[in-house]
Amino acid sequence: MAKLFIKQAEQYAAGRPTYPAKLFEYIASKTPAHDLVWDVGTGTGQAAHSLAAHYTTVIATDTSPKQLDFTTKHPNIHYRHTPPTMSITEVEQTVAPQGSVDLVTIAQALHWFDLPSFYKNVRWVLKKPHGIIAAWCYTLPEVNSAIDAVLRRIYTTNFGPYWEAPRRFIDEEYKTIEFPFESIDEEGTITSFAAEKEMKFEDYLTYLRSWSSYQTAKGLGVELLSNEVIEELEKGWKEDGDMENDIKVAKFPIHLKIGRVGNNN
Repeated sequence: MAKLFIKQAEQYAAGRPTYPAKLFEYIASKTPAHDLVWDVGTGTGQAAHSLAAHYTTVIATDTSPKQLDFTTKHPNIHYRHTPPTMSITEVEQTVAPQGSVDLVTIAQALHWFDLPSFYKNVRWVLKKPHGIIAAWCYTLPEVNSAIDAVLRRIYTTNFGPYWEAPRRFIDEEYKTIEFPFESIDEEGTITSFAAEKEMKFEDYLTYLRSWSSYQTAKGLGVELLSNEVIEELEKGWKEDGDMENDIKVAKFPIHLKIGRVGNNN
């Protein structure tokens, strides 16, 4: 995972959307205490900064030192580089002691993990029985019907062959990913959330270039955003008739998995 994101770390930091405050308010409302959170796969620290508004201390870890280079410092956040998998001893040394964490979060990264190993560490580090794990992903941006249709098509036909296999869990909105924790989704009614980002057309292209599939193809000498593709995207961008204002709001639907560790995990 780390190797996939090293090359586009700067584009990742510039191009990715901001998660809504209501998402973190909802998650924080599920933990009885607000002392310590472990943000795993923090990337450039987008989620960590929002979590710092609700928790006294945020331990934000990532396997990519290049991604961590683009984080913004915050007094409540402690950024740490970790290996892809950690033993219990390493978790204790790098993250926190057993049963001391109120919340574990994973933003747009759970599908990359060795889940059996990771979940073992989550069970060990969370407070029992009320410790919470929350993982979410977001799917393709929605701008207007014209460019959205183009993006859906090239996502499959152009980018599709270069996605790593775990990407399918995002396509399936995390509905099929293993998540062996007690549900706290009351009667299946989790509030809908969406990340938003104001973008110019060039920002939109920067976001697409931050995709791991784009970097994989580029490494093989394949340019997925050819002039022809860019022209088609730009035509769709302008389809709504707003020629004066190049800035648009892209909305990224968020799909949340949230559960409690309980006593039996």
